[in-house]
Amino acid sequence: MALLRAPVLVAGLAAVLVLLTGCVPPEETTPSPSTTAAAPDPSEGATSLPVPSQSPKATKKKDGRAPDAREDHTDPASIGVVVNKRRPLVPLDYHPDDLRQPAVSIGTGGESALLRDAVADATEKMFSAAAADGAPMIMVSGFRSYATQVDTYNHWVLQHGSEAAADMISARPGYSEHQTGLSMDIGDITGACNLQQCFADTAAGAWAARNAVRFGFIIRYSPGEEKVTGYSPEPWHLRYVGKKVAGKMDQRGIGSLEEYFGLPAAPDYS
Repeated sequence: MALLRAPVLVAGLAAVLVLLTGCVPPEETTPSPSTTAAAPDPSEGATSLPVPSQSPKATKKKDGRAPDAREDHTDPASIGVVVNKRRPLVPLDYHPDDLRQPAVSIGTGGESALLRDAVADATEKMFSAAAADGAPMIMVSGFRSYATQVDTYNHWVLQHGSEAAADMISARPGYSEHQTGLSMDIGDITGACNLQQCFADTAAGAWAARNAVRFGFIIRYSPGEEKVTGYSPEPWHLRYVGKKVAGKMDQRGIGSLEEYFGLPAAPDYS
């Protein structure tokens, strides 16, 4: 894996990693709540979760084109896939085959520093534009595998005492957007408010809210959408859907993929 690219991360990186919820490497011990955070592997009391029987890789289109958002919303290889509490990945342990580390400032290592190739390209362009506008940011967490999400979810169940409490801040294995390689958590380069609601008021958070759409990203879990998405608001969690879909959602004031694609709300796993 490549080394961190921005020297300025030295001061802010420690704070970032302490705050990580689903984005910290397994060895970190005090992450904050997030639907995509990596947590320490609990040694006891772990919740029993389904284990897939096989791990097929993503299938590329025969003509070599990247899948677009008009395609099947169930196909995990499509950028139009919709993953929520009632739409698990098929297979549960899906693993994209075109992951790479984007050339941006990264606050983590291992698999969490990876994104799908097209998403990594868009991320590099977005981070460059943000820095030029005086709002430098870091990628806090990207891809997360099924196995990592097992540890993450079990951690939050133990922390909060029940699955119901954990479900508002952490996705169950096989139900996480991060597993698609299409989502990432971003942070302010200073580490201020990372993975907290006040991130929306930082330079990076405010810039992303205004400009991420230009690069094909949406804020996946927005305020007021909890009964649709099933998650608390996360101004740091970006989902790549492509410029066309992101632009139309912005123009129409649509706050969720479920509404945009005409899919049922997913407030819970029932």
